[in-house]
Amino acid sequence: MNYKHEIVIPNEDLTFRMFPFEGAEGKYRVLKHWHRSVEIYVIQEGSLNFYIDDTLYPMSPDTRPFILVNSNELHEIEAPVPNRTIVLQIPLKNFSGYLGEDDYIYFMRSRADSDEKIVKLIRDMFQVYEEKKYGYDLAVNGMFSLMLYEMVTEYKVNETDQELLRQNRNLNRLSDITNYIRKNYNQELSLDLVASQFGFSPAYLSRMFRKYASMNYKTFLQNLRLEYAVQELVETDHYIGDIALNHGFPNCKAFSSAFKARFGVLPGEYRRSLEKMAGNIQKDKKMTLR
Repeated sequence: MNYKHEIVIPNEDLTFRMFPFEGAEGKYRVLKHWHRSVEIYVIQEGSLNFYIDDTLYPMSPDTRPFILVNSNELHEIEAPVPNRTIVLQIPLKNFSGYLGEDDYIYFMRSRADSDEKIVKLIRDMFQVYEEKKYGYDLAVNGMFSLMLYEMVTEYKVNETDQELLRQNRNLNRLSDITNYIRKNYNQELSLDLVASQFGFSPAYLSRMFRKYASMNYKTFLQNLRLEYAVQELVETDHYIGDIALNHGFPNCKAFSSAFKARFGVLPGEYRRSLEKMAGNIQKDKKMTLR
């Protein structure tokens, strides 16, 4: 499975990111990933299956309306049915002055006597932010400060387990490495080259990928190249050979082989099926307008 490091970019007018969950329509899945920010989900309607380090936390407004994900915790979300969920992603700099060893902070997943306060604050913040009435930023930031206060006084764990700190350090390192690979994925990127860039031995870097990304380095890089190549294949009419070279594949044959192994068809067949589907949709629209 392809574990991804997600980069969190705050809203333009906030020091954190707040948004409605993108899987609101249901039949949606967010694959395992991690980020350095603390993340909070508040579900208002429907249900979610939330996995943190392979432990399932079913969510619904009545049973578990709120869940907190710590920095660098591997997590995955399944949305089998339509839902209405608010997501907050809080960069660690918001906890400046309260961070412990390795600039790390760890929170309890839940605290029954305080969860309702957090849920209400987030719902109110989101409503005010969506309405954007005069002075909304003052109200949102005020409620956000109250929420941070609740988190550091009621949820913060003061003595962090050494194993958690070790995993946090390793995922921070891997985050830096995967960010570098994403920026240079279409270049020649051997395991030896990336390892030397970060001062690791190739064997050590290989073990990191197998442990924390559950795949070897070569597969990770190939999947990343496919991810970008598929986007160009779908959005343009560029030659398949050019697409292959644009995204780091040595030739069209290597791209086609990797594509078929992943999707079960060749790139040309995939593009033709999309074109046929688009043509059928246009035909149906014309029939409807008659």
